[in-house]
Amino acid sequence: FSSFQYQSGQTPPTEKEAEAKLAELEAEWEANEYQRSRASDYPSFAEQFDLLYHKGVTGLKAELKKTKDKYPKPSE
Repeated sequence: FSSFQYQSGQTPPTEKEAEAKLAELEAEWEANEYQRSRASDYPSFAEQFDLLYHKGVTGLKAELKKTKDKYPKPSE
Protein backbone atom coordinates (compact mmCIF):
# COMPACT_ATOMS: atom_id res chain seq x y z
CA PHE A 1 0.00 0.00 0.00
CA SER A 2 2.77 2.43 0.86
CA SER A 3 4.57 1.68 -2.43
CA PHE A 4 1.78 3.12 -4.63
CA GLN A 5 2.63 6.24 -6.56
CA TYR A 6 0.14 9.08 -6.86
CA GLN A 7 -0.03 11.85 -9.40
CA SER A 8 0.29 15.48 -8.43
CA GLY A 9 -2.91 16.66 -6.77
CA GLN A 10 -4.18 13.16 -5.94
CA THR A 11 -5.01 12.43 -2.36
CA PRO A 12 -4.21 8.84 -1.44
CA PRO A 13 -6.90 6.94 0.44
CA THR A 14 -6.30 5.94 3.99
CA GLU A 15 -5.52 2.30 4.63
CA LYS A 16 -8.95 1.96 6.29
CA GLU A 17 -10.68 3.38 3.18
CA ALA A 18 -8.70 1.04 0.92
CA GLU A 19 -9.59 -1.98 3.06
CA ALA A 20 -13.28 -0.98 3.06
CA LYS A 21 -13.28 -0.66 -0.74
CA LEU A 22 -11.51 -4.01 -1.09
CA ALA A 23 -14.14 -5.66 1.13
CA GLU A 24 -16.90 -4.07 -0.97
CA LEU A 25 -15.37 -5.31 -4.22
CA GLU A 26 -14.81 -8.81 -2.83
CA ALA A 27 -18.44 -8.99 -1.70
CA GLU A 28 -19.60 -7.88 -5.15
CA TRP A 29 -17.34 -10.50 -6.78
CA GLU A 30 -18.77 -13.24 -4.55
CA ALA A 31 -22.36 -12.08 -5.16
CA ASN A 32 -21.85 -12.31 -8.92
CA GLU A 33 -20.42 -15.83 -8.93
CA TYR A 34 -23.60 -17.10 -10.58
CA GLN A 35 -22.99 -14.80 -13.58
CA ARG A 36 -19.52 -16.21 -14.22
CA SER A 37 -20.79 -19.76 -13.81
CA ARG A 38 -23.66 -19.16 -16.20
CA ALA A 39 -21.43 -17.52 -18.81
CA SER A 40 -19.16 -20.54 -19.03
CA ASP A 41 -22.07 -23.01 -19.03
CA TYR A 42 -24.30 -21.42 -21.70
CA PRO A 43 -24.13 -22.92 -25.19
CA SER A 44 -21.91 -21.03 -27.65
CA PHE A 45 -23.58 -18.45 -29.89
CA ALA A 46 -23.33 -20.87 -32.80
CA GLU A 47 -25.13 -23.54 -30.77
CA GLN A 48 -27.74 -21.02 -29.69
CA PHE A 49 -28.41 -19.98 -33.29
CA ASP A 50 -28.66 -23.65 -34.24
CA LEU A 51 -31.16 -24.25 -31.43
CA LEU A 52 -33.13 -21.21 -32.53
CA TYR A 53 -33.25 -22.45 -36.11
CA HIS A 54 -34.15 -26.06 -35.29
CA LYS A 55 -36.29 -25.69 -32.15
CA GLY A 56 -37.46 -22.09 -32.30
CA VAL A 57 -37.54 -19.53 -29.52
CA THR A 58 -39.24 -21.96 -27.16
CA GLY A 59 -36.47 -24.55 -27.60
CA LEU A 60 -33.75 -21.94 -27.12
CA LYS A 61 -35.41 -20.56 -23.98
CA ALA A 62 -35.76 -24.08 -22.57
CA GLU A 63 -32.05 -24.76 -23.12
CA LEU A 64 -30.98 -21.48 -21.52
CA LYS A 65 -33.31 -22.11 -18.58
CA LYS A 66 -31.35 -25.27 -17.75
CA THR A 67 -28.28 -23.14 -17.03
CA LYS A 68 -30.30 -20.51 -15.18
CA ASP A 69 -31.79 -23.22 -12.99
CA LYS A 70 -28.38 -24.80 -12.41
CA TYR A 71 -26.91 -21.43 -11.29
CA PRO A 72 -29.80 -19.45 -9.82
CA LYS A 73 -29.55 -15.74 -9.18
CA PRO A 74 -29.27 -15.21 -5.42
CA SER A 75 -32.25 -13.51 -3.83
CA GLU A 76 -31.60 -10.05 -2.52
